Amino acid sequence: MKAAVYSAHNFERPYLCEAAGSRHELLFLDYRLDTSTATFAQGCPAVMLFANDDGSAPVLDALATQGVRFLALRSAGYNHVDIEHAHRLGMRVANVPDYSPYAVAEHAVGMILALNRKLIRAYSRVRELNFSLDGLVGFDLHGKTVGVFGVGRIGSVLVRILHGFGCRVLGYDPVQRPELCQQHGLEYVSLERLCRESRIIVLCAPLTPETRYVINRDTLALMPDGVMIINVARGGLLNTRDVIEALKKRKIGYLGLDVYEEEAGLFFYDHSQDIITDDLIARLLTFPNVLITSHQAFLTEEALRNIAATSIAALDAWEQGLPAANEL
Repeated sequence: MKAAVYSAHNFERPYLCEAAGSRHELLFLDYRLDTSTATFAQGCPAVMLFANDDGSAPVLDALATQGVRFLALRSAGYNHVDIEHAHRLGMRVANVPDYSPYAVAEHAVGMILALNRKLIRAYSRVRELNFSLDGLVGFDLHGKTVGVFGVGRIGSVLVRILHGFGCRVLGYDPVQRPELCQQHGLEYVSLERLCRESRIIVLCAPLTPETRYVINRDTLALMPDGVMIINVARGGLLNTRDVIEALKKRKIGYLGLDVYEEEAGLFFYDHSQDIITDDLIARLLTFPNVLITSHQAFLTEEALRNIAATSIAALDAWEQGLPAANEL
C-alpha cells in the first residue's frame, strides 16, 4: 500500500522504513497536512498523520477527493482529527494508543526535577565559570503532595514513579484503578481538592470538551501559592493567558510545558532565524521559572519503534481487508 507520511521528521523515518519493509511504499512529506497540502496525497490510498497535522472536515474532504481511504495516526491523541466526519466519508482511522507511557511519564519527572533544582540555570552558570549557589535552592520531592490529572496509561506510570520518590499522590480520573491505591498509595480526589492540596500538578489527560482549559483562572485560584504545573498531555488543557497572569502574580512558581495550544506549525521545526509572531509563547519564554520543550516527551527509541510498528500494522490489516487492531 502506498501511504503519504505528512510532517515526516528525520528522527522517525528510519523506524518507519524498518517497520514497513518492502510491503508498503512510504511517500515522506516534510509538509504539515492542511487544505493546501492535501493534494500531495494524490495516488495514495493511505495517509499517515502526525500530532499537529490538520484532520478537520475540510481537510478530510480534500483527501477524499484524492482517493484516500485510510488514516493512520502516529499519535495516541486524536483530537486533531474529525473522526465522525472521516467515518461519514468511509475512511478508516487508527491511532497508536500505547507507544510508551514510560517515555512521557519519565519526561514529566525530568521537568519536575529540572525546574525544582534549577538545573538549566545551574548549567548556564557553570559554563560561564560562575559556581555560586545563590538562587538555586530547591525542595525535596519526598513527602510532597503531587496531583496527577488523568490517571490513564501515562498517569499510572507516573503514579508509580512518584510513589518511589516518597510523594503523596492524588489522582483525578473518571475511571479509577484500585491497584494503584493498594500498591502505590494513590488517593482519588475531586478536582477542587487536587488543586487545593497539590504542591505539584501534572496534566496527563487527553483533550476533550470536558478537559479543555481545566487549568484556568478559577482552578488556579484554588492552588497554593508557588504551585508547580507540568503539562505533558495537550496544550488545550490550560488557558495560556490565565497561566501567564498567574506567573506574573507568582501564583505559579514553576511551569513545565511539553505541549502548547498553538504549537501547530511552531513545534518540530527550526525557527531560529524567524521572528516569532505568537505573543503568548514569546511572553512565556521570558519567565526564568518556565521550562518549555518542543513536544518531545514521547521521543525515545522505544516509543518511536512502537509508533512505527503500530502504524504499519494498521496498513497491513487494511491491505488485507481487515480492521486494524487499534481502529477508532
